[in-house]
Amino acid sequence: MAKRRIKKVAVIGSGIMGSGIACHFANIGVDVLLLDIVPRELNAKEQANGLTLEDKVVRNRMVNDALKTALKSKPSPIYNQSFASRITTGNLEDDIAKVKDVDWIIEVVVERLDIKKQVFENLEKHRTPGTLITSNTSGIPIQFMSEGRSEDFQKHFCGTHFFNPARYLKLFEIIPGPKTDQSVLDFLNKYGEQFLGKTSVVAKDTPAFIGNRIGIFSIMSLFHTVKEMGMTVEEVDKLTGPVIGRPKSATFRTVDVVGLDTLVHVANGIAENCPKDERKELFALPGFISTMMENKWLGSKTGQGFYKKSVDATGQKEILTLDLDTLNYRSAKRAKFATLELTKSIDNVYDRFKVLVGGKDKAGEFYRKSFAHLFAYVQNRIPEITDELYKIDDAMKAGFGWEHGPFQIWDAVGVEKGIELMKAEGLEVASWVTDMTAAGIETFYSVKDGATHVYSASAKAHVKKPGQDSFIILDNIRKQTEVFSNTGVSVQDLGDGILNVEFRSKMNSIGGDVLAGVNKAIDMAEKDFDGLVVGNQGTNFSVGANIGMIFMFAVEQEYDELNAAVKYFQDTCMRLRYSAIPTVVAPHGMTLGGGCEMTLHADRVVAAAESYIGLVEFGVGVIPGGGGSKEMALRASDKFDKGDVQLNVLQEHFLTIGMAKVSTSAHEAYDLNILKHGKDIVVVNRDRQIATAKAVARQMADQGYTQPAKRNDVLVLGKQALGMFLVGTDSMEASHYISEHDKKIANKLAYVMAGGDLSEPTRVSEQYLLDLEREAFLSLATERKSLERIQHMLQKGKPLRN
Repeated sequence: MAKRRIKKVAVIGSGIMGSGIACHFANIGVDVLLLDIVPRELNAKEQANGLTLEDKVVRNRMVNDALKTALKSKPSPIYNQSFASRITTGNLEDDIAKVKDVDWIIEVVVERLDIKKQVFENLEKHRTPGTLITSNTSGIPIQFMSEGRSEDFQKHFCGTHFFNPARYLKLFEIIPGPKTDQSVLDFLNKYGEQFLGKTSVVAKDTPAFIGNRIGIFSIMSLFHTVKEMGMTVEEVDKLTGPVIGRPKSATFRTVDVVGLDTLVHVANGIAENCPKDERKELFALPGFISTMMENKWLGSKTGQGFYKKSVDATGQKEILTLDLDTLNYRSAKRAKFATLELTKSIDNVYDRFKVLVGGKDKAGEFYRKSFAHLFAYVQNRIPEITDELYKIDDAMKAGFGWEHGPFQIWDAVGVEKGIELMKAEGLEVASWVTDMTAAGIETFYSVKDGATHVYSASAKAHVKKPGQDSFIILDNIRKQTEVFSNTGVSVQDLGDGILNVEFRSKMNSIGGDVLAGVNKAIDMAEKDFDGLVVGNQGTNFSVGANIGMIFMFAVEQEYDELNAAVKYFQDTCMRLRYSAIPTVVAPHGMTLGGGCEMTLHADRVVAAAESYIGLVEFGVGVIPGGGGSKEMALRASDKFDKGDVQLNVLQEHFLTIGMAKVSTSAHEAYDLNILKHGKDIVVVNRDRQIATAKAVARQMADQGYTQPAKRNDVLVLGKQALGMFLVGTDSMEASHYISEHDKKIANKLAYVMAGGDLSEPTRVSEQYLLDLEREAFLSLATERKSLERIQHMLQKGKPLRN
């Protein structure tokens, strides 16, 4: 059988979900045909312009308006606005025949079985046999949708449930129909992970599948617990947010964003279609939810839900909170618990769970009760919704943003302790869990030979979790492969002659220990290895240099120490570029300030698609001091020879720093001159990033990597450029666009990027520019205004970005 390739997809339905899916396929380079229905009547603007229902602009209005709205939305569904050119729009009457040329048809129309079946009937008239056809339904049984269709249709048909927003949420549920060919499921499973960057989970055809079945239970269970324990909205959101590895929006704010009506729709569907669910009473709506639905307090879409934005008589904005007893809005109340105070020194979320369930206050009681009910529910979903417990954990992490799935949390609490919590709530333990503990197996997960193993209820033993062969999971290999560590880094031998240096500091901020670790790793790699990766699997690559250290040196007027610290940072970045071995940096998430500067100096970059990279030093009153200012001048110089107007090119690079631009994706980082086309690469699936970076380093070594010579040919424009910049900053200050201090920072940056006040364009060395950069950084770091900004950020607990 010929290898299946996806070159073009058709997305049927252009609503929020359909447009989002179309954009994500465009993100990965696939051509998309996006179709929707033809309007049945003209709008006022069309009538005024004398158009008819036969005009193409009218017939394609629905799809074009929907796509335009999606492309304007924030966060953006697309990596780079230019990628929208990969999407062709049309309508289901004039353009449906075009589906014969696509490799995959994805239906994303309204959640009504009759309409979906009608759409499939029309599509089958034009679909080429062998073409994949799937539905993005969030709950309609797959078996009903393909009834009456041809054998070929049914063989190539299944559910593919993306979570909204399609770009950002990683869960990709694949739900087979009664006659779906196994090769189709295998292909989609691999395609979702490798190309779409998703966590692919094959689910059984049960109501709400896996993610929503567990996720909606978790929320509905909390609704009942809240009333039972007399808790406030603020208390629950405090307890169910980042402290347990959940999104900042926690529970009630998440419901506001998603829409209460959406939640209720899924909950009602589960209640109606799962008559044998032992906890079906929890899917019944509590009184306060019913009232909110009647009042249309649905969340953000209606302007109020559990939270409501308000403006008082003085014009002050305030976020009001719904009182669940009175159902009136009131000012927010601060939620504080002694149990949470005990976790402040525990950085690893996994290690907090034991402390949380041991709490002596209302928070401890809440966690014991809520986790007991969660554990009891998920144990009973095996084998109903899936045969493998890891799929439940994967679904909750990828679809709901949980850092740890239910069974991982159960492991963190302790399996026996979890059973004890369940029994205290009068909940029964599933027989397969009893069998596991009776056999002396004490955890659901284990690590063996660097791979994750997970308990299988059918095998009654731990088995290797499938799909890991393309991944390097640092948590799994660190103990066995670590060759050096200090308080800031861990250095691991990835095998095949490649080392990895992993930041392990708080928020992966870069201080002296991290710099020492990077230098040590380079030393080791140059002596005994063939290449070095700088990568980690934290939430963010790095929020930047430790500005607390800079503030301390500046306040205490330790100028020599400050100068030495900045030079050490510069020298470390330069070592990444000029070492004897290839260096590959693997940024992801926030990659700011110093994190960006390290990225700029790597031989190659393997960036996760969701990388938000930028030089943000202006925000704390300084310029990039770890080589970032120098590097932007150098990159501008390298473009001078390509026929571009030199001053315009230099200004473009200047503004990347001066406006503290941060890319909204790795692909945007190319536009900011942070990543280089033809050299740096982007991977969609972060789980593959370290393995890919290792492969790139290995390839460079195999191709005969040679230590590069230091640059002495950077063309700077001197007074010609400096004059342009100074006139610009004068004008901006005069127009009150920037403050006097902002002007001072900009002028310092201008001096560096112009190469000083040289009388004519001159070729200079990188070290020359680094010295200018360091001098400018030091003079700004000791300015009163800059110190005030730094102190303000530290007091507010802002990320240490520099």
